Amino acid sequence: MKIIKNLALLLMLPIASLAQQKNLVQYVSPIIGTAKMGHTFPGATVPFGAVQLSPDTDTIPYAMNGKYNGDVYKYCAGYQYDDPTIVGFSHTHFSGTGHSDLGDLLVMPTVGKLQMNTGTADNPQSGYRSGYSHDNEEAEANYYKVMLDDPKVLAELTTSTRVGFHRYTFPKSDQSHIILDLKSGIYNYDEKNVWTVVRVLNDTLMTGYMQSNGWARTRTVYFAIRFSKPFKNYGAQLDSKKSVYQGFWRKFNQTDNFADLAGRNLKMHFDFDTEDQEQIQLKVALSPVSMKNALANMEAEVPHWDFDKVKADGQQLWEAELQKIKVDLLAEDDYVNFYTAMYHAALMPTVYMDVNGEYRGLDQEIHKAEGFTNYTSFSLWDTFRAFHPYMNIVNPKRNADMVSSMMAHYDQSVLKMLPIWSHYANDNWCMSGYHSVSVIVDAILKGVYKGDAEAALAACVQTANTRKYEGIGPYIDLGYVPDDVSGTSVSNTLEYAYDDWCIAQLAKHLGKDDVYATFSKRAENWRNLYDESIGFMRPKDSKGKFREDFDLLETHGQGFIEGNTWNYSLYVPHNPEALMETMGGKKRLSAYLDSLFTMHLPDKFFANTEDITREGIIGNYVHGNEPAHHVVYFYNTVGEAWKGQSRIRMILENQYHTGHDGLGGNDDCGQMSAWYLFSSMGFYPVSPGSDEYWIGSPAVKSAEIALDGGKTFRIEAANQSKKNVYVKEVKLNGKVISNHKIKHSDITNGGVLSFVMSSKPVKK
Repeated sequence: MKIIKNLALLLMLPIASLAQQKNLVQYVSPIIGTAKMGHTFPGATVPFGAVQLSPDTDTIPYAMNGKYNGDVYKYCAGYQYDDPTIVGFSHTHFSGTGHSDLGDLLVMPTVGKLQMNTGTADNPQSGYRSGYSHDNEEAEANYYKVMLDDPKVLAELTTSTRVGFHRYTFPKSDQSHIILDLKSGIYNYDEKNVWTVVRVLNDTLMTGYMQSNGWARTRTVYFAIRFSKPFKNYGAQLDSKKSVYQGFWRKFNQTDNFADLAGRNLKMHFDFDTEDQEQIQLKVALSPVSMKNALANMEAEVPHWDFDKVKADGQQLWEAELQKIKVDLLAEDDYVNFYTAMYHAALMPTVYMDVNGEYRGLDQEIHKAEGFTNYTSFSLWDTFRAFHPYMNIVNPKRNADMVSSMMAHYDQSVLKMLPIWSHYANDNWCMSGYHSVSVIVDAILKGVYKGDAEAALAACVQTANTRKYEGIGPYIDLGYVPDDVSGTSVSNTLEYAYDDWCIAQLAKHLGKDDVYATFSKRAENWRNLYDESIGFMRPKDSKGKFREDFDLLETHGQGFIEGNTWNYSLYVPHNPEALMETMGGKKRLSAYLDSLFTMHLPDKFFANTEDITREGIIGNYVHGNEPAHHVVYFYNTVGEAWKGQSRIRMILENQYHTGHDGLGGNDDCGQMSAWYLFSSMGFYPVSPGSDEYWIGSPAVKSAEIALDGGKTFRIEAANQSKKNVYVKEVKLNGKVISNHKIKHSDITNGGVLSFVMSSKPVKK
């Protein structure tokens, strides 16, 4: 497979030459993470674009025989590298999630006898899907190309922010077709499509909308589609299930050249005569507001038919994004890993408004974003940890807009809560904690969000006091979420305590002493579930009794979400020193950390947790999932930074590589990639909401971050090598750092963070 343009030539260049290359887009490999657990997609999109135009390799239903179908989990991003066929190309995809939705407006070119069913992987000729080979597939930033073996059609995809652009090169035929499947979707089930409307305006243009009830309970997508060539004929396949009430639309033959279509499930075909190597193009524009706005988005962003220009314009946007960090690295593969991580960390959240600023709000009314870009799809349980802190450094304006989007969400919420997992004018309430609090507080305290901080604090407090939500009432009353109230009682308690600490920091910043006192006290609630008799966090019931039947290694059904107590007992990022003392001091915590990374977690202990697989585990440390992403830096707390330095470099090597299975777990909307970027540069935000970053072990030879205002922050690592993983000395602007920490202002003021690396640990 051709992953990166001219890669063979690049590999022949000296490393020093690689470091001087101006074009960074060439290092992006969207195919990384498309196999196994990465759940990334290989298709075309621009940074944070509203359209993610990508191939879907199967149409696994969410349920079979009325029960959850576990195989669907592989298709959270629509594509699995090992699949032999492509069903079509749809316009919306999540990146790296562990649950899914979307897959809207699937398009597929075919040749020969018209077939409106998808076919099967074993027999693709029985439908419109096609076999393909990775040898004939290319994936670049904002460009995807594949030869479809069965129709002998070359498919090429690119995008603008709100428009997907298709280019299909057909063979000679009087039976060439383009299928538009409005029924297809990711995590699909029979009742998911609520209603679909299509209006064929002429022989090259159609508009419509789709309403669905999936992960987002009430989601509406408006669209406009324009063909570069008039179709000679078109038709539709309507619902197979007949409604009791038929109305009087039965007067028309709605399956053949009928311009006004509506139904729960629609498929359409558009028929053409084609000459050999004739190209047919189509543009698909999306809107959250109206068909009129979708068409306006198309006319504003792609008013022409120059596919190559749209591709180039999008790649220029990617180049600008990647140029924010320039690195000098040890090996050519490291460039691919680093810049693909930057790419993955700029896919989500996505723009959710039209070119005129209009968007559909949580209240399902139409709003206009004044002074900010509105975003959607916040996977906050994942991204508060490193992704949003990364954005505060490299992309502060976007992160400020994301906070503004969260505040708009709160204002439109009838429940008066900040987003938990916002998604297309909905909250799908996925995962635990109220981590929008962390993102908002971190952005305010770092000077990124300059909106109304008092209003933000009020929203944080209101969200944290919503007693009906996932055990918050008992948490307030008892100081913990009881085991008999929630199946994830311990992880909820730990995450609430951290979020409460964030609220306390904002209250202190604003001089709200009463709020500061209340939430500082709540921030210590983690202590209430620590069981000294076993040395771990443990579920406790409403009467204050610890659960008797408790397994330290099991990742399912033990009071934690997607993890075991070995990983979660260290989830006190805001007060590691107190945690250390509670656990018995430095020696005890050091031994705990050593065991976490070296013991073996047998497969049976994560057999029922689909988000955890062997690829993402080192010892009992689960890097392929997020809850313990900070813990390797706790070696600094016990005075053994050298152990952490070695293990950080080991994680970088073990969990990230350039293959299609190059991610050890779900990328989770950029969190896995943000961990890689921070740790590669030698520092990490252990506790967002603090202005401190903890020093680790850089893997770069040098890195230069372009900051707002023309300043730069440079990282240098003398004596860098694969073996020299230990930090002999670290200085900030020539001054020795002795506490293993730097502040946010140290970065944003510009300067140099210099490391001297060694093959021998520095144990003092």
